[in-house]
Amino acid sequence: MHRRSLLVALAAWPASAAFAHHGWSSFDQGRPLYLDGVARKVAWRNPHVEFDLEVVPDLKVPPDLAKRALPAQSAAVDGARLLASARVPVRRDRTWRIELAPLTRMQAWKVAPIRDGDRVAMVGFTFADETGEPILRVEYLFVGAQSYGLRSGPA
Repeated sequence: MHRRSLLVALAAWPASAAFAHHGWSSFDQGRPLYLDGVARKVAWRNPHVEFDLEVVPDLKVPPDLAKRALPAQSAAVDGARLLASARVPVRRDRTWRIELAPLTRMQAWKVAPIRDGDRVAMVGFTFADETGEPILRVEYLFVGAQSYGLRSGPA
């Protein structure tokens, strides 16, 4: 009976939930990308916060990006190198699916919930050669003057 209950539960689980979560290994971490835009369809929930980003039409890496102060994280991340090597995507999708951290990590960083219409910027990773869906897994999130490192908790 236990196996049957599991099969029923899996069948009832929405397909979008099954494919919404991507681990870090799915992304090309050697090629950081910069995105800036307006948040839409924000889902402030686990397994991680996600939303659609309407990319600004004149997307460019800000000249000061490499000089931005970054918070210390418990994971060893070379943030200065990532910001210095960040580029805009080659693909020109106007909307990207953004994956942030789990809620517990967002709360540890004291990130205020992002709302529909908020302007945010980020550096993160997509799939190798920018193939597949336009999804960005965020390493650093910039909201106003605040910077958040999302790979791990604050150090």
